[in-house]
Amino acid sequence: MNRLRLHSYWRSSAAYRVRLALEYKGLPFDYLPVHLMRDGGEQFGVAYQRVNPQSRVPALEVDGQVLTQSMAILEWLEEQFPDAPRLLPGGAFERARVRSLAQLIVADIQPLQNTAVVRVLRETHGWSDAQVKDWMREWIGRGLRALEQRLQRESGTGRFCHGDTPTLADVCLVPQCYASRRFGVDPAQFPRIAAIDAACRELEAFQRAAPERQPDAET
Repeated sequence: MNRLRLHSYWRSSAAYRVRLALEYKGLPFDYLPVHLMRDGGEQFGVAYQRVNPQSRVPALEVDGQVLTQSMAILEWLEEQFPDAPRLLPGGAFERARVRSLAQLIVADIQPLQNTAVVRVLRETHGWSDAQVKDWMREWIGRGLRALEQRLQRESGTGRFCHGDTPTLADVCLVPQCYASRRFGVDPAQFPRIAAIDAACRELEAFQRAAPERQPDAET
């Protein structure tokens, strides 16, 4: 298999998830930046639309083929590299729990803070910055409160979202915590989430994937 080529934006939550998985699994990849804000968004340019007609990151090129949608990419990496550190546990129920925690983040929280949604709120509906911030704080807060309750109540929770090694759920949680801080919702108010986020960020692989460590990061 040829080297993996990841189309990414340093601050994209979805791209961050894939970087985390690649780094945790120890898989080398080329980083191809796509600036989501410059000149109206490079993702809308003809060149990138040939890669992903949806005009979103991430996209992962593999031997001339392209995978899109972060969760599909994560599942593919899990299946394609079975000898790399695993992000899904062995039991069927345990795998379902991890996927459920991940989906709570990627399906119920992150889409409502997405750049495309915010653009429509501002440009189509004329929302002010204050209104947009209220919107994001509301939906991020609701989602994280529900996630915190699950992590506190469910016996599967350990040092990480499930057990004592990172899983797909942690790969989704860390980018959400990063975005939450940006949008005014401090994960510190959720003790279990904050502890798991801190444990993840102690790992070298998670540090390498951090937004500020990416070649297109802005200061």
